[in-house]
Amino acid sequence: MPPIPPLFTLPIQPNGRITCTQPSPRIYLLTFESPPDNRLTPSFCSSFLLALDILDHRFPKGVVVTTSGIQKFYSNGLDYESAVKEGARFWGGSLYPLWRRLLTYPMPTLALLPGHAFAAGFMTAMMHDYRLMNPHRGFLCLNELDFGAPLKSPMASIFRQKVPSPNTFRTMILESKRYGALEGLKEGLVDGLGAMEEVVVFVREMGLLDRGKTGVYGRLKMEMWGETVGLLDNVEEGERRGEREMEDYSRRQEEEKRRVEDWERRNSDGRSKL
Repeated sequence: MPPIPPLFTLPIQPNGRITCTQPSPRIYLLTFESPPDNRLTPSFCSSFLLALDILDHRFPKGVVVTTSGIQKFYSNGLDYESAVKEGARFWGGSLYPLWRRLLTYPMPTLALLPGHAFAAGFMTAMMHDYRLMNPHRGFLCLNELDFGAPLKSPMASIFRQKVPSPNTFRTMILESKRYGALEGLKEGLVDGLGAMEEVVVFVREMGLLDRGKTGVYGRLKMEMWGETVGLLDNVEEGERRGEREMEDYSRRQEEEKRRVEDWERRNSDGRSKL
């Protein structure tokens, strides 16, 4: 049997693409390939967002599945230096609109993870309603601690709202733990294991195909995830709050250093040592 032609294909600059196929009636599969590891660049985000818009407004309601054509990675996160350089223009103009669209999408969404989902790649998967993971390859990890990046408010919020256990939430962020598929399933980070065949079974068993028909599916999710939605919507306030928090953090560090220096001066005769 010849391969089924795609419903549409969108470019990702400089040499990637998102391809939409329909492996089963009303199950729409968005496969992104942006070598080497599907970084969430502005072009990636805008093409992903457009693909979601096309499915919403030009096709019957069903289920949207996203996955990677690069088997080692679902996504390895941001192009961090570029994101920091762009600042609010990137957060508010590229990444957050994509995340908000996924989080409040008017039909069920499922991230099929063939490999690693790190940092913002993991966050993108969490913006979906469901996640299925390859049981044989890949880790889920928030590794911001390892490369010295603070979490922005929406980034922490989505895990605070969706991760079942506070202990898991703590371990993910403060230990940069890598979760394989089996442990991710145990901790509630993914909803199942497998590949596309298992996705089709999961969709049918969960009765997901018709969830979007009544027109309130997205609005229900807006209420469920209101904390994160609100943070995604208020980019400028979030950036200002982040700047204030950084200034306050620096001020407190200076106060702490002064207390230590005062203690050292008072005890310079050597009678009290650490």
